[in-house]
Amino acid sequence: MQRYFTDEIYEKKSTYRINGEAYHHIIRVMRMQEGDQFYLVFANQVTIQAEITTINEHEVFVKELAKEKQEKELPLVVTVACGYPKGDKFDWIVQKATELGAAEFIGFPAKTSVVKWDQKKLAKKQQRLTKIAQEAAEQSQRSFLPEVTLLANEKDFLSLFSQFDYILVAYEESAKQGEAAALAELLQRIQPKSRVLAIFGPEGGFLPEEITSFEQNQALLCGLGPRILRAETAPLYVLSAISYHLELLNK
Repeated sequence: MQRYFTDEIYEKKSTYRINGEAYHHIIRVMRMQEGDQFYLVFANQVTIQAEITTINEHEVFVKELAKEKQEKELPLVVTVACGYPKGDKFDWIVQKATELGAAEFIGFPAKTSVVKWDQKKLAKKQQRLTKIAQEAAEQSQRSFLPEVTLLANEKDFLSLFSQFDYILVAYEESAKQGEAAALAELLQRIQPKSRVLAIFGPEGGFLPEEITSFEQNQALLCGLGPRILRAETAPLYVLSAISYHLELLNK
């Protein structure tokens, strides 16, 4: 069943109104009619099964049939932070990591990032990535729409660290040295709903001074197995490990 997100906070009503882009997709793309149903996701993560009651030139009106009960979100609130990678790799990361349950994305210029974006390009790229996240969230039946923030410098990125309960850095040198316990040990003791910042480097990885800066801000370095993963693969590995350990293994 199709799924749409709204910026509204859920309140019990007899009728809900939908317009704008969602209206266009419902009527022009999906060609829905009165009596058709879809899921409507509110900003406070309440999802209802909705049925179209009325359609006019600019709006669709729906009624609530039932609330969705299945939990769709990861037990942890995971923010994926990436040093800007080349080409369209960040597009891929946002799409796939949204499917795997990421709650937020932060992009920042690492010292080895080749990509250089000015403020105008950052704004345009952020708009594109937000759209990719929305489409992926709808496709994967999420009850939360991830946010995307693109930063112009690494200092602004470091200033965000205090917002998180745990900070992980996927570090190539840790993997080369055989470190294989940090992530697993953290998942053994972490509490549900904890806010986790998972940091990943661009193709050139992180320089030693960046790692020092991260560690000074209480970051935990971790290897991701004996194989060296690409910049766009590492975030998916971590999210998959979290899902397996906290959603599948604990069942």
